[in-house]
Amino acid sequence: MAVQPWGEQEFGAARPPVPGPPPMPYPAMPPAAPPQVAMPQSAMRAATADRERTVDVLKAAFAEGRLSAAEYGERFEAASTAQTYGQLARLVADLPAGPMVAPQMTVAQAGPVLVPVPPTFLAPPPQRRTNAVAVTSLVLGLLCVPTGGLLGVPAVITGHIGRRQAAERNEEGDGMAVTGIVFGWLSIAFWATIMMTVAVFG
Repeated sequence: MAVQPWGEQEFGAARPPVPGPPPMPYPAMPPAAPPQVAMPQSAMRAATADRERTVDVLKAAFAEGRLSAAEYGERFEAASTAQTYGQLARLVADLPAGPMVAPQMTVAQAGPVLVPVPPTFLAPPPQRRTNAVAVTSLVLGLLCVPTGGLLGVPAVITGHIGRRQAAERNEEGDGMAVTGIVFGWLSIAFWATIMMTVAVFG
């Protein structure tokens, strides 16, 4: 096989392979994403009161026209048989008054993180007590009518005491006490008018 003066082989002859750049290594595969787990709140067992509050949200949404009759019926049945917060949350997640779906987090992020309870599942705030003296003033004030105003003075006295106690103890009953005071003063004014009339024309 003849070799040309400039270093190339004769036409048609096999040429030796030309060395090229070294092959690039394949990029490493990205690590698999850690599995997603739901927050502990979603797996907690729901109580009967939680299911009832979820049904209340569904009723409000149906009354506002957000749910059709068929959708309301399906969700009502699902809420009645739901066992966990996550099941209840999915039923009202697309409604304005419903609870938010529990956020997702990775196993690496899972830890002693306190998850707030959705507002729908919170117990209603305790009701304030009604002042007993204010109730007594209201009863005495109303009894002034059938008794001819004989209970006017007790109604006024208990009314002022009830208003003071309700303000100091943060209790209900201020309106009741005011009603008793008004009826009491009307009764006192009625008797005062009668007595003045008798004294003048007597």
